[in-house]
Amino acid sequence: MQDLIEKYKLQPHPEGGYFREVFRSDMTLASPAANQKRNAVTHIYYLLVAGQVSRFHKVVHDEIWNFYQGSPVKLLKYDTQTLEQDIIGPGCDDFVCIVKGGFFQAAEPTGEYSLVGCTVAPGFDFADFSFLKDHLELAAVFQTTYPDLAKYL
Repeated sequence: MQDLIEKYKLQPHPEGGYFREVFRSDMTLASPAANQKRNAVTHIYYLLVAGQVSRFHKVVHDEIWNFYQGSPVKLLKYDTQTLEQDIIGPGCDDFVCIVKGGFFQAAEPTGEYSLVGCTVAPGFDFADFSFLKDHLELAAVFQTTYPDLAKYL
């Protein structure tokens, strides 16, 4: 996977895996969810390799995952009440997955690696990002309800 990391100039991501922002719109707009101005849209390349997971996190805006290459990627979506799973990529029903703003999300490759693109609109800002583990009560409920998914915390 080192060849993909070098080719796309990817860096380690705080949630796990590797990424590089490839687009940030010059246009800005008011975001009611963030209560601030945000770029209209952002897009990143995101790579997960076998043994890595994207830990449960949320952003305040909708995120679109697009599959590019490798093995299918498993996505988990948690709205604090229900947990859903989608798998996108070759041999699956879809190559795209939508995660609604405010939902916690986690992911992992189903094989050697998964290269995807993630688009956030209004655009991503780390000020709008949080890990499930940092919401102590929610994390405790999640861990009790889904003990087999602890690796995603």
